[in-house]
Amino acid sequence: MSQEPIDSPTGWVARHVKSYAESGGARGHLFHGAPTLLITTIGRRSGLPRRTALIYGRDGDRYLVVASNGGAADHPLWFHNLLAQPQVKVQVGAEVFDAVARPAAEEERLRLWETMTGVWPRYIGYQRETPRRIPIVIIERAAMPDLGSDAPAHLVDRTHDVGHDLGQF
Repeated sequence: MSQEPIDSPTGWVARHVKSYAESGGARGHLFHGAPTLLITTIGRRSGLPRRTALIYGRDGDRYLVVASNGGAADHPLWFHNLLAQPQVKVQVGAEVFDAVARPAAEEERLRLWETMTGVWPRYIGYQRETPRRIPIVIIERAAMPDLGSDAPAHLVDRTHDVGHDLGQF
C-alpha cells in the first residue's frame, strides 16, 4: 500500500517540498541557485514515509546530500531514518526513482566534502558551529533486476513498476 508522504514540519521547507512535488519538479529544483532534490525516508519509529528537500551534488552517477541540520548539535531526523532503513525514494526535477542511501565512509568523505562545499559553501560554517562530524550521504539508484532478453514481455514492459516490491512507498 502506498501512502502519501508527510512533509517536513519546518514551514518554509514544507512549502518548498509542496511546490516541488506539485509542479513535477518544474518549481523548486533550484534553491538560492543550488540544486535540490526531494528524499522520502521511512520513519524509524512511525513507519510512515517522510519527505524533505535537500541540496545535492553529484559524484558520477551518485547523488550526494549533507546531513548538516543547519549546524545544529544533532543529526537531522531524515538521516536517522535512512540509517534505520536505507531504501529511499528520490525526486530530482521531474524524475522519481527508488534508491539506496548510506553515509560516506571516512576515507571518501573528505573528497565529497569538497564537492559539497563547492555546491553550498555555507556547509563550512555549519561544520564550525557544531562539534559533530557532519555526514555526507551517498544516494545510488536501486539496482533494477536483470530481466534478460528471454524474459516474458509482460515483465519487460513493467520495468516502470520496479521498486514497488519494497513495500514502503
